[in-house]
Amino acid sequence: MATRKLIVDGKEIEADEGLTLLQACEQAGAEIPRFCFHERLSVAGNCRMCLVEWVGAPKPQASCALQVKDIFPNKDGTPAKINTTSPYAKKAREGVMEFLLINHPLDCPICDQGGECDLQDQAMGYGRADFHRFNENKRAVEDKYMGPLVKTIMTRCIQCTRCVRFATEVAGVPDLGATGRGEDMEITTYLEKAFESELSGNVVDLCPVGALTSKPYAFNARPWELKKTESIDVMDAQGSNIRVDTRGPQVMRVLPRLNEDVNEEWISDKARHACDGLSRQRLDRPYIRVNGKLKPATWAEAFAAIAAKVKSASGDRMAAIVGDLAAAEEIKALKDLMTSLRVKNLDCRQDGAKIGANSSGEKAPRQTYLFNTGIAGVEAADAILLVGANPRWEAPVLNARIRKAWLAGPVAIANIGPAVDLTYKVEQLGTDVGILANIVNGTHAFAKVLKDAKRPMIILGAGAITRSDSAAILALAARIAGDTGMIGPAGTHADGGWNGFNILHTAASRVAGLDLGFLPGEGGRDLAAILDGAQKGEIDFLYLLGADEFDVAHLGRAFIVYQGSHGDAGAHHADVILPGAAYTEKDGTYINFEGRVQQARRAAFPPGEAKEDWAILRALSEVLGVKLPYDSRAQLLKALEQDVTHFAVPGSAPVHADTSAATWGGIGQSGPLDSRPLTHTVTDYWLTNPIARASETMAQCSREFGAANKMAAE
Repeated sequence: MATRKLIVDGKEIEADEGLTLLQACEQAGAEIPRFCFHERLSVAGNCRMCLVEWVGAPKPQASCALQVKDIFPNKDGTPAKINTTSPYAKKAREGVMEFLLINHPLDCPICDQGGECDLQDQAMGYGRADFHRFNENKRAVEDKYMGPLVKTIMTRCIQCTRCVRFATEVAGVPDLGATGRGEDMEITTYLEKAFESELSGNVVDLCPVGALTSKPYAFNARPWELKKTESIDVMDAQGSNIRVDTRGPQVMRVLPRLNEDVNEEWISDKARHACDGLSRQRLDRPYIRVNGKLKPATWAEAFAAIAAKVKSASGDRMAAIVGDLAAAEEIKALKDLMTSLRVKNLDCRQDGAKIGANSSGEKAPRQTYLFNTGIAGVEAADAILLVGANPRWEAPVLNARIRKAWLAGPVAIANIGPAVDLTYKVEQLGTDVGILANIVNGTHAFAKVLKDAKRPMIILGAGAITRSDSAAILALAARIAGDTGMIGPAGTHADGGWNGFNILHTAASRVAGLDLGFLPGEGGRDLAAILDGAQKGEIDFLYLLGADEFDVAHLGRAFIVYQGSHGDAGAHHADVILPGAAYTEKDGTYINFEGRVQQARRAAFPPGEAKEDWAILRALSEVLGVKLPYDSRAQLLKALEQDVTHFAVPGSAPVHADTSAATWGGIGQSGPLDSRPLTHTVTDYWLTNPIARASETMAQCSREFGAANKMAAE
């Protein structure tokens, strides 16, 4: 890209012509105040706070609305001079601040934005405390209803339009806009409706004043009261980077952290607002079922009851299932414990997905169950085929990335599955899985689109990999990937290290479980066979590690041990309950759907007698007489790294995996396709796990945004 020389505050720099003047000045070390400008949103030029002095220009310049290429050299050929700290620039900004504060109310003592407010910060530098020149009455604006998550105090609004641009450009919903002109301008949802987006909470972070704040967090705490812990979100499998703010034992709020490769600076509303479920319906002590009723017990009594049952059961009549929120540490500990007890009936796929093992039952290559393109790699794709996936509900931040790619260039996107509003244009191919076979044999029009694309990709969602014919679907998808250049030299358009074969998981624990091989051993049962065996009386003992997302009411008379944090479905049917820690209450390792190893940190301690999950399993193993060989998390991490080497490299996603045809030969297996139409597995985005189901906020969102309660625009 062409560059141009500038002199910023006496320092000569060379900046790309495509940058804004504001960005160029910041590269030179200057600090430019702003309210409306945001790097991820289009330029609006509303607030004028970023005024700078262009020496020779007749008036101050809004640096966000000027590009470097617009700054022409002086008549003598010397670089243009830009002053950001001169008295001229400072006076211009003071004038802008004076205008902004004409109508702004003196709400700082009661405003939730207090202490982290851009307007407060800039007023300290550019506000005039000694006098003002406006004696008119301040205007008042009626507050708008934006749903159960976003609280509005619109009298504070300075019309920066960040929220409107975010809704339109990133979230892809037309719910927010402005009406009126000048002093009568108001930000509104037009029809007093809720802001219907799974990313709506991000407008609170974007708002530079206190006009939009978090409704569930209102009047709860001040930022300086909170302890801040960097962690990882587990509400979906994307592994968004978050910051958990706690006061004492309570999680007060969850905010996003910047990670360009994973979530940029956005998080979903469930990641942000389900945290109130961490304090409700908690398991805080062990329980044992006596005469049909659960009674409180000590840890020793609970372990003794388990030991008595294990002693009378053989390994082939025992089973274990891992839930969606488990960290790698407890998955490893449970696998080692079950292996010591000669248990082969293991499964980490509680939704019944047929992935992670090849046709002969052996552990499949890692790239056969990862989102190989990578989250950031989505932006390079020029053709996308969705199969049984609804990324807007299964991974909202990934969906925003797909929309970003769609906005940036010509991307052909097609969907095989139910038609839903994904916030970008999608060619709906139908719900018949037979369309995949037509694409393979070249009789479908989208086959040519994929072949002609330089970087095609396919995304298989839970709706495709949890069906009875998922092995056949996987085999067809692998054929499409090979024939169109997604995964190797067989395609005519294979591009370097590009790997466009993607599995979109919905469970935060899934990839770690598959990496660790928490799958049926030789002759072992998978989830469906475990449930069938329990109903038939062939499974006597079942260990549920936070597993709640299947029908636990049909487990026959099997003895059920439930280890988890919440009193959800699994706990209601358990014979012994062992209280574990939630994701904010333990240090844990999670692997997102692209294979990136990330560390969650403990922000609070588990309630009551609850313990970290791996520690419970370590203590239980000693009672069962098969003591696990690690006494600390550090020793457990070493064991993890010995088991799976990439656990030793946190933060990095795998380099594009091997794309040779031999590697992909074992994906799925050919067979008949089911005539049933493809469906989506997530039917209520807001209530997908025990923490979300315990959340009062998520319950309100489910009622507000549920299909039966959607308000049609009139």
